[in-house]
Amino acid sequence: MPKQKSHSGAKKRVRRTGSGKIVLKRAGRNHLLQQKSTRQKNLNRTLIPEKSEHKTLKSLLPYL
Repeated sequence: MPKQKSHSGAKKRVRRTGSGKIVLKRAGRNHLLQQKSTRQKNLNRTLIPEKSEHKTLKSLLPYL
């Protein structure tokens, strides 16, 4: 049986931590940071997805 392909967009955005959790980055931390408030910048840190999204992520990234 052939290997499954990982979703190339998801590969760039999702990673697994040392403890095995799935983590992704929120949007809005790449440019134009000078004019954004501190609160807005602090909210844009890493995010642990909901349990309901794990099945979707598993299908997008079978080898993660």
